[in-house]
Amino acid sequence: MKQKAVALSKQYPFVVITGPRQSGKTILAKDAFPDYRKVSLEDLDNRAFAESDPRGFISTYPDKTIIDEVQRVPSLLSYLQTHSDDVGGDGMYILTGSQNLQLMEAVDQSLAGRVGLLHLLPFSRQEMKDGGIFPESTDAKLLNGCYPRLYDKGISPTDYYPNYINTYVERDVRNIKDITDLGKFTRFLKLCAARTGQLLNKSSLANDCGISVPTVDSWLSILESSYIIFLLKPDHKNYSKRLVKTPKLYFYDTGLAASLLEIKTETQMNTHYLRGNLFENMVVADFIKNDFNKGIIEPSVSFWRDSVGNEVDLIYRDSDKEDAFEIKSAETFNESFLDGLKYWSKYSGAKPSQLHVVYGGTTPMARSEASVEVFR
Repeated sequence: MKQKAVALSKQYPFVVITGPRQSGKTILAKDAFPDYRKVSLEDLDNRAFAESDPRGFISTYPDKTIIDEVQRVPSLLSYLQTHSDDVGGDGMYILTGSQNLQLMEAVDQSLAGRVGLLHLLPFSRQEMKDGGIFPESTDAKLLNGCYPRLYDKGISPTDYYPNYINTYVERDVRNIKDITDLGKFTRFLKLCAARTGQLLNKSSLANDCGISVPTVDSWLSILESSYIIFLLKPDHKNYSKRLVKTPKLYFYDTGLAASLLEIKTETQMNTHYLRGNLFENMVVADFIKNDFNKGIIEPSVSFWRDSVGNEVDLIYRDSDKEDAFEIKSAETFNESFLDGLKYWSKYSGAKPSQLHVVYGGTTPMARSEASVEVFR
């Protein structure tokens, strides 16, 4: 992603790096642009300066500046736009922010056509493997998650994630929406974790949380915009079959979901009823991370399921090619893992080279019907 950020800075006056809190946005910006100055609008003095005297702020930082948490002062973007239009340069400002809803609303209003956009999520599997920090066991992978600070500082997930959740609810949620009952919002967050990898049922969420369906929609948009959850859309190709039209709910990080589910040890994880869902979540999220790391803003991922329950967990499209993935947490391969893929291939015409099983075992297999791959 570093190379992509540098390339975008040569094409646009602004590069925006957005993603969840503590995903490494500032570190990436400083690494990609070491000669740029950095100013954070989390700092109250800097924020007051930008709010009260935006022209003076821009005179102080006229070019080659990283502005961190820029969504704190959305009005600044209009002044930055005017300044960049007057100067006419590329790579003038690198903007970072962790509240995507507020940030993108401000960007769309003020910087349309002038900005290169990147999404930075917590570590991908390949990044962790390259760094020698990818846990050996599946249970450890699911429990620890992928947030950089947890590995950089050696923090236990049982310490890191509760603090992360509290900070998110107490600070970010308050800033995004006027939510008065933060306790109920936290309960909603936990109810979402209990539905990881499942079809989204808004009425059920509303009933269990004691809120209305419109409130469910509003709160889901908050979780999506702040990179806590994402909704995987169903595939639109019906092949003359009746398909479900409901998305599936996933978390961007399984460590965060595990914490919300109050899973504290690998032993608990190993026997938890949602272990399979969390494993599926981890694999699906990794596809999205890989595309984001390439600078692809809208990864082409979906799932396929018909009205009688035949399903493929993930369909990934790259140009004109589409591959189907069945995802299983079991450590031992079973022939039944191929059933959904075979059914889908009859209608899609997919070749065996397009069919994949990702499972929790240690032995990849080059089978004639599909490739069997490990997530290690």
